[in-house]
Amino acid sequence: MSKNDLIHRIRKNMSKLSKGQRLIANYVLEHYEKAVYLTAARLGTIVGVSESTVVRFANELGYDGYPKFQEALEELVKNRLTAMQRLEVTTDRIDLDHVLKGVLQTDEEKIRYTREQIDEKAFNEAVNKILSAKTIYILGVRSCAGLANFLGFYLNIIFDNVKVVNTTSISEMFEIIHRISDEDVMIGISFPRYSKRVLKALEFARGHKASVIAITDSYISPVAGFADYTLVGRSEMISFVDSLVAPMSIINALIVAISLRKKDEISSNLDKLENIWKEYEVYDDSLRDVFNVPLTETTEKVD
Repeated sequence: MSKNDLIHRIRKNMSKLSKGQRLIANYVLEHYEKAVYLTAARLGTIVGVSESTVVRFANELGYDGYPKFQEALEELVKNRLTAMQRLEVTTDRIDLDHVLKGVLQTDEEKIRYTREQIDEKAFNEAVNKILSAKTIYILGVRSCAGLANFLGFYLNIIFDNVKVVNTTSISEMFEIIHRISDEDVMIGISFPRYSKRVLKALEFARGHKASVIAITDSYISPVAGFADYTLVGRSEMISFVDSLVAPMSIINALIVAISLRKKDEISSNLDKLENIWKEYEVYDDSLRDVFNVPLTETTEKVD
């Protein structure tokens, strides 16, 4: 069990806790899906202790205040709740008459939080590793497969050494990455509930001395433990799905940063691609002619 696991901390310290703190501990163990959204004062009221007792409980477990304890509890909940439990919890949090605005506001808050907390040094170092890699592996499965494919689509325009790994077969995954070496980089994308396949692949890459970039929701997430560079995009549990808007923004930023560094090469590639797209009618360009119509002499002039 991970040393960062909140349940492990509670059980390890149970004998040291006061009577009131044990009441809090038992409530959290039995109702963690409810406790995660409670303030210290509200949690204290429910179990029958003071707010200060709740704060001391968090400190006793080794957290620097109740907010840090709550972050660990949120991490626990995101990884342990079943899809049905997520749906039930969300029912109490979202106004059914204003779902659209509620979700948009949540996404906005997560992007703002990500912008304030992102490690720009790690981001810049990750960009350098991608630029210098012999082969770039991009790994994302299940709900994260879309993020991996999006990143892979644009990096394939820039590089000729990109492999997107999003197979659902563990054997196929290792068949794709078995040649990974210290000259390569693996970008692992994983959010709760974390995929074991991704963890095994990152462990394999780390064991073969490849550089590992993790795009995940927390520095204490399982994938961060295998990463040389961790880019944290705040996610939010919305119903049985997770908001991945902030991680998508990080991926957009990676693509933009890399494209700016490879501007000359990209220009040449894009010219070639435009000719291919036009020749094989990849895109509908029917509106282009409408917007490219030159002004005629009959156009009225304004004096």
